[in-house]
Amino acid sequence: MAKIKHIALSTPDPEKTAKFYVDVFGMKQIGRVDHPAVSGFYLSDGDLNLAVLNFKNDAVAGAERGRDFAGIHHIGFQVDSLEAIVERLAAAGSARRDDVNDALGVGRHDTRYANVEVKYSGPDGVMVDVSETGWVGASGFRPQ
Repeated sequence: MAKIKHIALSTPDPEKTAKFYVDVFGMKQIGRVDHPAVSGFYLSDGDLNLAVLNFKNDAVAGAERGRDFAGIHHIGFQVDSLEAIVERLAAAGSARRDDVNDALGVGRHDTRYANVEVKYSGPDGVMVDVSETGWVGASGFRPQ
């Protein structure tokens, strides 16, 4: 069974947003990303990875949102098999988001990354991120 292990928020001020979740809910900062395409923080409650991100261009944010979008950007599911979930996603009409995958440099079968593997379209414009390895700080994380 797939498990929600990751939620990504898009925000213009990741530092302020991350501070809120740390101060109010006691989440721990477990990482930071500062990449030409995205910057922000990875937080964890010990079971779930919460990414608080500022996407620096429309390509990595996804054209339907753009870099100025604020809110839930995508939800990550840790799965036992990418191959099996691909079939279920296709049957549900969910398309690979290769526009975003390519902009981030992810989604290739020969490469596995912690914190992101392959993004797909989901209902209501919320992307889904599927991963066999999981996310740093989330229970079940399996680094490669």
